[in-house]
Amino acid sequence: MVNFQRMDRYGIDDLIRIMELLRSPEGCPWDREQTHKSIRRNMLEEAYEAAEAIDQEDPAHLKEELGDVLLQVVFHARMAQEAGQFTFDDVVDGICKKLVFRHPHVFGAVDAPDTDKALSAWEAQKREEKGQKTAADTLDAVARSLPALTRAEKIQEKARKAGFDWDAVGPVLDKISEEAAELRQAVRDNTNIEEELGDLLFVTVKAGRFLGLDSELALHAACEKFIRRFRRVEELADKPMTQLDVPALETLWRQAKAMEHQAT
Repeated sequence: MVNFQRMDRYGIDDLIRIMELLRSPEGCPWDREQTHKSIRRNMLEEAYEAAEAIDQEDPAHLKEELGDVLLQVVFHARMAQEAGQFTFDDVVDGICKKLVFRHPHVFGAVDAPDTDKALSAWEAQKREEKGQKTAADTLDAVARSLPALTRAEKIQEKARKAGFDWDAVGPVLDKISEEAAELRQAVRDNTNIEEELGDLLFVTVKAGRFLGLDSELALHAACEKFIRRFRRVEELADKPMTQLDVPALETLWRQAKAMEHQAT
């Protein structure tokens, strides 16, 4: 057993100490075995769970999930410290310096009286910090680990700031029809299907951006709607769905859709 005094309330230094103990020879075998790579997925999952708590507007849940995210930060920092790379304090120092550098309108002499100018100042400082010399550099810097819809939206927004965009949603909607036709042709020819599907998804994200919508949230809402209607179809069916043909399933789907609209 490790030498540890339980407390009524803990602080960040206690969390760092607990992680040090968990990774020690007397600590937890599982924690000792982990690497940056092995818990990479944990970081993503905890961030998504925190985002879900935000969507639920549940402060207690959000507090818990933010703690889980913080644990991942401390975990990775501890492993880096053991490898002689950096410490948790280095992480804190780095983000503090970044915040000061990217807010010249707060900590410097740049004038930014509104949100747009503040964001412009932030982006200018970020490009300088990252050594991004061209607009293409800023697009290429968007993290490839992001969900594809989010990545597409960020890339498109950076392209817009560089002057590469339509000026109305109409042409975007026309482009969706064009890309849908190209996908249909690709399916008929059995060639370039994945590429054409990607093009259709990409321009659909652009339409959402023009309409002021978050494509990730829109698709999540569509998933929730599908689950609701699927559940209703299952309830309406007089036999397992695997025993129903497509026309019968479509009839039940229309019934489920109508019942949902009546309820609202």
